[in-house]
Amino acid sequence: MNYLIVDDEPQARKLLQAYMENLSTFHLVRECENVMEAFEALHSEKIDMMFLDIKMPIISGTDFLRSLKNPPLVIFTTAYNKYAIEGYELNVVDYLLKPIALPRLLLALEKVQDRFRQRPVPTVQFSSYFFVKVGLKLLKVNFEEILLIEGMQNYCKLHLKDKVLVAGTTMKAMAETLPSASFIRVHRSYIVPVITIKAINGNTIETSYKEVPIGVNYRSAILKYANPK
Repeated sequence: MNYLIVDDEPQARKLLQAYMENLSTFHLVRECENVMEAFEALHSEKIDMMFLDIKMPIISGTDFLRSLKNPPLVIFTTAYNKYAIEGYELNVVDYLLKPIALPRLLLALEKVQDRFRQRPVPTVQFSSYFFVKVGLKLLKVNFEEILLIEGMQNYCKLHLKDKVLVAGTTMKAMAETLPSASFIRVHRSYIVPVITIKAINGNTIETSYKEVPIGVNYRSAILKYANPK
């Protein structure tokens, strides 16, 4: 199983890595000292499990988890037991208090393996907002604010109701993050909210925001949307 360690404390990361390095079932993909690094790893690597600290810079571990559409299995790690209820509400696998004892960690990993075997689909999904990397920040964006998403090589331009953001992510990663029932990719360079579509006119789609071209490779998906059965 591929996993991340997400913790802003170097000693905490070092201890977890020391415990885990002798377990052949688990493969450490990356150590992340903040959620921005974790965000990038989750969108560029196949991650099955994540050790996630709760008190983190930029945004908390709980808010970060809420922002993920398809999160991996999560074990919270924290020095504070007051977050236990919130952790279980987010359907995390386990909740480990620092300093983490090896027997307690092994018990948590057994739970991870049991959950992984039983997991047909991700169990935690939130569809009202997500976080995007803009410069050195992760900014919260409500799905309902989006008017259009425009691809720019390795970046995306998010046209919102009151501003435009340039996010450090690819169109492929963006399409995987957005709820498929609410957004449709119509061109290699454009994703539109379904609710804004006013008409399909030949090789273009008219939205309440602007008119955009339809890509050849996306025409069948658009026709399926226009003619549901």
